[in-house]
Amino acid sequence: MSRHFGTSIKKNIYLCTILRNNKTKHFMKKLIVLAGFVLATTAAIAQSADSYIVKTKGAKKTATKASAIKEAQKEEATGTDFVSQNFRYYSLCDWQDGMKFMVIPEKYDLVVNTFHDAGTGKEVSSGKLRHKIMIYNNHSVGPNGRARMNFTCQEDNKKYYFELPNGEFEDYCFAKTGVPTLAYLGDVDIARQKLIGQTLVTRASEYRIDTEVDGDGYEPVKVEKNMEVKVVAVGVGTRSFPVKIIVEDKKGNEFYQNVAISKTNSGMREDEFELDNEKYAFYGSFDVMTAETRVSTDYAQYMGRTVYTKYATSMTTKGGGRDNRVVKVPKLMEFRIDGMAPIRNSNYVTLTLTETETGRIYSKDVTFTNENVAGDIDGQKEDYFGYLFGFGEGRLRNTSAATRTMIREGRVGIGMTEEEVEMAVGEPESKADLPDGKYEWTYKRTNAWLIVQFGKSGKVIGIRTPRRTNVGAGVRATSTRAADMRAAESRPATARAAGAHSTMSSSTSR
Repeated sequence: MSRHFGTSIKKNIYLCTILRNNKTKHFMKKLIVLAGFVLATTAAIAQSADSYIVKTKGAKKTATKASAIKEAQKEEATGTDFVSQNFRYYSLCDWQDGMKFMVIPEKYDLVVNTFHDAGTGKEVSSGKLRHKIMIYNNHSVGPNGRARMNFTCQEDNKKYYFELPNGEFEDYCFAKTGVPTLAYLGDVDIARQKLIGQTLVTRASEYRIDTEVDGDGYEPVKVEKNMEVKVVAVGVGTRSFPVKIIVEDKKGNEFYQNVAISKTNSGMREDEFELDNEKYAFYGSFDVMTAETRVSTDYAQYMGRTVYTKYATSMTTKGGGRDNRVVKVPKLMEFRIDGMAPIRNSNYVTLTLTETETGRIYSKDVTFTNENVAGDIDGQKEDYFGYLFGFGEGRLRNTSAATRTMIREGRVGIGMTEEEVEMAVGEPESKADLPDGKYEWTYKRTNAWLIVQFGKSGKVIGIRTPRRTNVGAGVRATSTRAADMRAAESRPATARAAGAHSTMSSSTSR
């Protein structure tokens, strides 16, 4: 563009000299008006293209402009709600005249050219067209019988075409291949209109900051998940992830992510939008602030806290390779909560848990809404956070190794605290106060009762396991249990001790 403008100025100076010598003032006025028009038009075109290039604060100007574009990443599964309502996917078959794209060549594109000059039929270097805005002008068939897609460069109105590798247009347009180098600006324009100034919630843990004003250099930065941020700029990213969203946190730190939203001309299949590339989709990195997501930010209070499992449960972890596998996690395992990602359209949250001793990473879907569901632990929801996890680590580390082993095996022992008993066998069926400040908890087992007696200190001083009577479908057993226990309590201490010896373990019971 600068070369074109410089050539125009030289021509204008040359003509102005001739006109001054010939004293053609009238023509001179026309020429000045024309030169002014060319200058204004050129500046307007340059501003239009440059307005799509946005940078985070702190990016520095480089001595030499980078010649290659950073290798593109990939994107995620199709979003819902905000995305589906505002961003339409266009296959090549659906492209319409006037759709705008920007040339963002990647490394491969600097070797294999995408476009031909429509006037000469010669290939044009993708590097020379970098950051040029191309306007789609339908498709046609060239003199060689091959289908081509036609474009006009917005900057100089020059015509170009992309020749399809093979086959007719109708055979090619349904594929995901698309037109190389072109980032769809329609998504950028809509994102600018809908997102700038809006509050989003971070959904990834890694983003980027720019390091070059006139290049593509960047540095990765770690960011807290589920953090509220404000969109300060939206521009063009890469061909695969064309929308660059720059956000600012409450401390004034800026960072960005290049994301795919509609996936128009992304050149990628659906199965490429997963795993490590998930964050390069809109919903992989951000969520729009709604009443639902605003509630989810309350989960931030749990981040980084240490918890332990009150009960054995299933979790997902990485196997020896990259595949996830489900494993059984025992009671009293300690974890640090390193991530919380709300699951869309549900009241569940995916926890990312790091085991404190080994550093192994697990994930577990939990809910913070307690609902009774038949079949779960004691009729309660096994994935209810408050039921499954306890906070802190000191209480567990004060528990002896022998007690921890008994808890994992589901046994109760003399000297256990109330909390340790609950972790071992759960909440009791009933609780009853006894004389002298003692009290007991009763648990129903298949063929017997488990009766745990506590002293004034709140620790276990006795355990009984009287058999249940299998008469009346359990009704009779329930009615006689209290009488049996009262009778046992009314006997002399020596008799109680002798009787207890035959019905309970001296220290433990399942």
